[in-house]
Amino acid sequence: MTNKFGFCCKWLDDSSETAGMKVNAKNREINGRSTTMRWLREHAAEAEQRQWDIMNHNARAALLMVERVGAMAPERRMVRLGSEMLQGYTEPSWIDWWQQREIQDHCAKIFRPVGDAARRLGVRLSFHPGQFCVLASESDAIVERSILEFEYHVDMARWMGYGASWHDSGFKINIHLSGRGGPEKFLRTLQKLSPEARNLITIENDEISNGLDCTLAVADHCALVLDIHHHWVKTGEYIDPQDHRVQRVRQSWRGVRPAMHFSTSREDLVVDHDAHTRPDLATLLARGYKKQQLRAHSDFCWNHAVNAWALTFAPDFDIQVEAKGKNLATDQLHRQWLARTK
Repeated sequence: MTNKFGFCCKWLDDSSETAGMKVNAKNREINGRSTTMRWLREHAAEAEQRQWDIMNHNARAALLMVERVGAMAPERRMVRLGSEMLQGYTEPSWIDWWQQREIQDHCAKIFRPVGDAARRLGVRLSFHPGQFCVLASESDAIVERSILEFEYHVDMARWMGYGASWHDSGFKINIHLSGRGGPEKFLRTLQKLSPEARNLITIENDEISNGLDCTLAVADHCALVLDIHHHWVKTGEYIDPQDHRVQRVRQSWRGVRPAMHFSTSREDLVVDHDAHTRPDLATLLARGYKKQQLRAHSDFCWNHAVNAWALTFAPDFDIQVEAKGKNLATDQLHRQWLARTK
């Protein structure tokens, strides 16, 4: 099975675009558009048309993204789609509009080609709901709100043709095991999700609170995503692919090839660090760096030694690069992998 290297949400043509895409950017149409709830409130007469236009643009952009990624080398056919596809889908003032039968039917029509193209071209897709999707919160109100947000992503996956079976085509909808309720509250919440949601959900280790050992507590119930940068920030450990905890993560996927996340601390934070030496967490903390700083994702895969460590996972994991340089950052990791395999 071909291993894959993926990126997240947007296509960049130039490194300067890490600071934000220009209006006239070359590949503007391949990336999603958004608006704000404030704009929609202040332009009520135009709001529904704006929603309709953005919905159609974003579904088309997702298809173009899949086709672009599907034209790359087989090992590059992996991409996370953005969560902004349908604006305000779970907002109280817009829920009724989105749940209209004609809107739901239209979404099913325009999203199905995205999934069809991904399966035809062998592109592995995923979603990553935001930090406010907290299925293990102690607050039942927050949990109910989080379920709505998670099921929004499930709706999009279902329209694309995913969710009928366990991580079909490797599709995942990934969240952190965040919330003070911990694994126990998460497992109670899991039973409230739709069958498709339970088939597609993955849980990722956190760098601040619920780390890898915590996520392993739910490994019998859902697939786990190992984020090796988060684990390093939390523990300082460059974990080995043969570690028994990593093997348990692999087993949680029940025969589907697992996915992992990779990034590095920001290059403009650890300035002048030797790119051929792995950063040492204890040394950085002693020098005054804070974990809150070190957790932030880099623009690019700038550290060759850390890249080499990440690539030791490639035989068994697909690697999603979480860097602000998007596809350009993944290019760097892929080139280093090609050099290793020659």
